[in-house]
Amino acid sequence: MRIGVVSDTHLPRFGRSLPQALTRGLQDAGVERLIHCGDWTEPFVVELLEAIAPLHGVAGNNDPPELVARFGYAPIVELDAVRIGITHGHMGPTRISTSERARLTFATQPDLAAICFGHSHIPSVTRAAGGILLVNPGSPTDKRRQARYSWALLTIEDGRVEAELQSFER
Repeated sequence: MRIGVVSDTHLPRFGRSLPQALTRGLQDAGVERLIHCGDWTEPFVVELLEAIAPLHGVAGNNDPPELVARFGYAPIVELDAVRIGITHGHMGPTRISTSERARLTFATQPDLAAICFGHSHIPSVTRAAGGILLVNPGSPTDKRRQARYSWALLTIEDGRVEAELQSFER
């Protein structure tokens, strides 16, 4: 199974549509599902992503109440028999890193194969102690101090999850 992971779209601040390089990349990768790690900022972004593939998500610190009600702050989804935690990464102590906050969010869920998170806009893929995959896709619209815009491609095969960052110019 191939899953596209995006975060921090911050629309409409950066437009009313997804970047063409993102939609083309997701379609070319043949994603079967999408995960959005929060900071959509407006509900219309849900429809933009659902036009590409079935969608799972989480609310971020910049999201309105209707997105919080729909997605919550720390859902766990099971895809292809693998459990994945989704959080934005903004909850918890500010003295620790975003990835540490993401791990702390799911500290009582030892059977997760991966945690997808956002918030920092810093793309990363790491494997933590215990083998859990930590994935921050960065942002496809607001790269901040990063060289390129980004998203992540998760692949689940035979119960194992791998991730690869994808980047593009605008």
